[in-house]
Amino acid sequence: MPHLLPYLLSLLSASSVVLGVPEVKIGSTTLIGNDIPSLQQEFFGGIPFAEPPVGPLRLKPPVFKDTYDQEILNVTQLGLPCLQYDLPLDQCSEDCLTLNIYRPAGIPSNVSLPVFFWAFGGGFERGTVIDPTALVARSIQRGTPIVYVSFNHRLGPLGWPQGKEAEEKGALNLGIKDELAALEWVNKHIGAFGGDPNKVTVGGISSGAMLNAILFLDPSTERLVRAGIFQSGSAGTAQVHNASYRQDHWDTFIGSVAACANLSGTDNTFDCLRDANITDIYQGLNGAKAQMVEFLPWDPVLDGALFPDAPSALWKLGQFARLPFIAGTNLDEGPVFVDPTPNYTSDQIRANLIANLSTPLLETTEKQKFDDTLNKTLELYPDDPALGSPFGTGNDTFGVSPGFKRISAITGDMMFTSQRRIWQQTMANNPSSGVNSYGYLWKTHTLVDAGPFAGPRFGVWHGSDFQYLYNSSLVDTVAPGALEAGVTLMDYFLSFIDSLDPNDGKGVQRPEWSVYSQDEQMVMQMQAQNFTQIPDTFRKEQIDFINSLPDVFHH
Repeated sequence: MPHLLPYLLSLLSASSVVLGVPEVKIGSTTLIGNDIPSLQQEFFGGIPFAEPPVGPLRLKPPVFKDTYDQEILNVTQLGLPCLQYDLPLDQCSEDCLTLNIYRPAGIPSNVSLPVFFWAFGGGFERGTVIDPTALVARSIQRGTPIVYVSFNHRLGPLGWPQGKEAEEKGALNLGIKDELAALEWVNKHIGAFGGDPNKVTVGGISSGAMLNAILFLDPSTERLVRAGIFQSGSAGTAQVHNASYRQDHWDTFIGSVAACANLSGTDNTFDCLRDANITDIYQGLNGAKAQMVEFLPWDPVLDGALFPDAPSALWKLGQFARLPFIAGTNLDEGPVFVDPTPNYTSDQIRANLIANLSTPLLETTEKQKFDDTLNKTLELYPDDPALGSPFGTGNDTFGVSPGFKRISAITGDMMFTSQRRIWQQTMANNPSSGVNSYGYLWKTHTLVDAGPFAGPRFGVWHGSDFQYLYNSSLVDTVAPGALEAGVTLMDYFLSFIDSLDPNDGKGVQRPEWSVYSQDEQMVMQMQAQNFTQIPDTFRKEQIDFINSLPDVFHH
């Protein structure tokens, strides 16, 4: 990149730059974007990468789109997020398969910058893109500029249909197929925006991390991606099931769509849904949500293709992408997934585990193994608030059942920490795979002015580190050095996106972050004023037990 250094020097020395309207040509269409002069960035938003999945295309795989009827296409606004239960109907849309691109302003035509491709979180049933301008600005400031891409994928029952009919009609895991279509678009066209299609790092938080981690189970992902960053999510986080496991969820949804309610419980619902109007579909989303108890009711499922088997089984077969990655969890992953209202006695916790883990197989032929697992789990997580999550808070129970902290610890380890650890251990114990990974434990608190996770009961809550990565206004200086911790996180990640190594020496001074290896299983503890590597052995006995039984824990 011979012209990159002079460009950076001129950009960083300029106090203000007056730029023209940014334009990029795709085929015979000129895309007109927006200039963001205060940040020396350019934005192209709401670019379609697939045909609108409406009418006859509803509940079908995305139809790739990269040719446009217009000679001039105005892409100056974010596209609407996909239909979801927690947004007013006029603030979301089924016509949502669009992506957004942010890049440094005025880049030379021959530059090829690393690309960060982001997947949002939201439990596969809600979510919107986030403003990345602080992260892009930091990439420019430290001399490792990136092109940033975000995208929308279908959500809830429209993106993750469940049940027999969806399986028979090839409609499973549409959200994964949406992401693959977006990645294909990026692979084909990001060069026109100054990005390098051979230097794409996928990143994501929570369900976005889970989505990307499932892609990393498929070796063909190497064609589109060169690395990944996973924040609070792995391929086995949401527990692996086949399509029939949540048949009742699909029936509940159909029963809530007025035009199709009479077909609930049948295997003949798709035609009706494709004919239903958007208002009925939207009311069905909200009606079904009100009836569902499961926290993540619309997860990816085994489909024999994109998600052919449990991660533990695929790793044993050596079936995974040989790609470097960063994977991290937060100190207190569990509390946000636990209803605080019940009295969590041992019997209640046992009942919750049975509801989440049991299958007909485990209830019959392997009943004794299942019972033994429940007993051992309760033994390893004793009824002692001082040992529960949020961790390090002593006997404080925050006004809820003392058992809340106990089940929160189980939930966090079962869904997140165990899966991050076994993934990295598997790669490290298989040197022939050539996969370098870096692990971290985020321990810096976040305060929010409002929202469902406000207050000490949630601790360092699930996914909260992304607030620091994006320098969100929700981040508060809750401890000395908290905001500095966010800049350090940015620099580690931007270094990795640029060079596949978080230790490029650019930006803030920070500790060396070592590769997670068979002999040195270390993670970076990311705590305000205390970034240091620690052994990946916290709650070792508990997590080793969980990981020894992937069939019971659906991993």
